[in-house]
Amino acid sequence: MRQIKDGYRGASVLLGLNADLLLFLAALAVALIAASYLSGF
Repeated sequence: MRQIKDGYRGASVLLGLNADLLLFLAALAVALIAASYLSGF
């Protein structure tokens, strides 16, 4: 039980650190997709 709690805490810390990076990558991907879609016209 304790290992699960420690692992969950570690995962939440990693997610907290990487949330900004994931948001940035998602925005970048959306911008690239939108640009390629718009350039198709």
